[in-house]
Amino acid sequence: MAKVIRTITINAPVEKVFGFMNYPGNLPEIWPSMVEVKDIKPAPVGSYNFSWVYKMAGLRFEGASDTTEFITNQRIVTKSTKGINSTFVWQYESKDGGTKLTVEVEYLIPVPLLGKLAESFIVKQNEHEAEAMLANLKARMEV
Repeated sequence: MAKVIRTITINAPVEKVFGFMNYPGNLPEIWPSMVEVKDIKPAPVGSYNFSWVYKMAGLRFEGASDTTEFITNQRIVTKSTKGINSTFVWQYESKDGGTKLTVEVEYLIPVPLLGKLAESFIVKQNEHEAEAMLANLKARMEV
């Protein structure tokens, strides 16, 4: 599995950042390759389960994510077993009136579909994607 970890400090209260990120329908606004989020339903543990459409290396993937862990204003964990197998861990920390947000993603690159040679390119592309998403979130929250 490939892994990406990125952290950003946002000059906005943790409640505001968490509130925005908790609702998956907001993801396409900040995540460049997230084409669509749909079928959003409350999850038994809190937060939401949802379906998504994502572009990776020019290919379109459809999948679904289920929330497996939820602690208000602190942590959300989602797992996808359809489309692209992945686990997202979103850690929120209140810091000096702002928010320290860390996202940790472990995912399985669909190698048979994309080819082994493309794997390192895709990992780099996804690292840049995570950075762009967090920068977009920061810009959106600091307005």
